[in-house]
Amino acid sequence: MPLAATVPPDLYAELEALPENLVGEIIDSELFTQPRPAAPHALAGSSLGADLYFAFGRGRGGPGGWWIIDEPELHLVRDSQVLVPDIAGWRCKRMPRLPKDRRFEVVPDWVCEILSPSTARKDRVIKMPVYARFGIAYLWLLDPIARTLETFALDAERWVVTGRFEGNDVVSVAPFAAVKLELTNLWVPEPETAAR
Repeated sequence: MPLAATVPPDLYAELEALPENLVGEIIDSELFTQPRPAAPHALAGSSLGADLYFAFGRGRGGPGGWWIIDEPELHLVRDSQVLVPDIAGWRCKRMPRLPKDRRFEVVPDWVCEILSPSTARKDRVIKMPVYARFGIAYLWLLDPIARTLETFALDAERWVVTGRFEGNDVVSVAPFAAVKLELTNLWVPEPETAAR
């Protein structure tokens, strides 16, 4: 497991003191903050999370056997390497019980980042390599503005593209290939569609 960089002892305290409207992360000894997401981002995350939760968390229309959690506080190194993906998933056999507090210290099997203009660069350039370094097996990047989904699998600490999807595609992709996901359900409807 990678060693943590030296982190100032008060950095996690700074993260905990952030106002409710900000999400904080500590990545390689630096505190990053961002506002809560805009509506297209929130809709995409809620819709994808719900689809996966029912099929993989509850076993309704899918195999079950997973925890699907929105915005978990991942402590890849306790209080010093703290990332908050938009959605993360753990196989229940790897994490039989949820933590008692907000610190998720078991590395997830899958993470999804929902891209926005203010976070896309950080998600791709800063967070993706950290997820690879800590051995997260699958990563998805969902862009609700461009209406795209990019999927990746880890191979020897490098991300390999497993799919690029867009618009109204219906996808079955690891680690959730047991169900078909309709991407059109993740996007804010076009005005003429919403009026019907």
